[in-house]
Amino acid sequence: MTGGAGYIGGHVVAALQLRGESVVVVDDLSTGVPERVSGLPLVSCDLASDDAADQVEAVLREHEVHAVVHLAAKKQVGESVERPAWYYRQNVGGLANLLLGMESAGVSDLVFSSSAAVYGSGTGEPARESDTPEPINPYGETKLAGEWMVGGAVRAGWLRAVSLRYFNVAGAGSELLADRFATNLIPIAFERLRAGEAPRVFGDDYPTPDGTCIRDYVHVADLADAHLAVLDALAAGGPVPAAVNVGTGTGYSVFEVLATIRDVTGIATPPIVGARRPGDPATLIADASRIGAELGWSARFGLREIIASAWDGFRAARAA
Repeated sequence: MTGGAGYIGGHVVAALQLRGESVVVVDDLSTGVPERVSGLPLVSCDLASDDAADQVEAVLREHEVHAVVHLAAKKQVGESVERPAWYYRQNVGGLANLLLGMESAGVSDLVFSSSAAVYGSGTGEPARESDTPEPINPYGETKLAGEWMVGGAVRAGWLRAVSLRYFNVAGAGSELLADRFATNLIPIAFERLRAGEAPRVFGDDYPTPDGTCIRDYVHVADLADAHLAVLDALAAGGPVPAAVNVGTGTGYSVFEVLATIRDVTGIATPPIVGARRPGDPATLIADASRIGAELGWSARFGLREIIASAWDGFRAARAA
């Protein structure tokens, strides 16, 4: 698994271990936490480096790997707008090296971490996998390019793969696995509230009921289960969908999320509203019917459970 020491990766590793699977982790530890994968083989590798394909092949052969979950990527929309070429090198180049290594090692099953960012601004209706992808920022472009690359390898006949289009991932399965980097709305709000500062809202003039962006939030533990469902489908050898949404089908505005955070934390600090960020669509909600129909997965947790688990993990991690 690439990126297995990261926030999402740690949850997927834990879910695999819980059912007795053997896992080897490839991670450059730029955002990963080694303790999350303690006791497992951990290979330090920058997938965007010139020799990464050879490193990947060697790891796959040494550990007799039969399937790969590819999570390692850069994922900040704003940063991608500022550094587009670097994002392409990291996300697209890293995936290219992974596929080259897999092909050389004869490993043919892949779960690819894509993103709802491939939909861009969306249509205002729940996004379907059949919608035409129109990313509006370099991060989303790199994920769509990754899907194209994976699709090309599938058509070439040597790869079987499913791309998971994540919507907004949050929550925590445990203190150890909690998100330690405040790069998304919920942990960013926690950090500011803990510091006695007001949460920030980037724009309240979007074409939504309260003027703030609307997103579909999925619990990271549910997302981990989605990876297992895909791995099982690949192992069964039957037909699999090229891409599936991983979300709940329900959207919440930034103000609604902050209101739930206030209820969970008991900290009532009014937010500060600022200008929009570049590259943020107004509304992005999943139509999650395909993953349910074809892979038998559905989300178990709602927004309050997501925020409560994230808050428990945040407090425990900061107290440690």
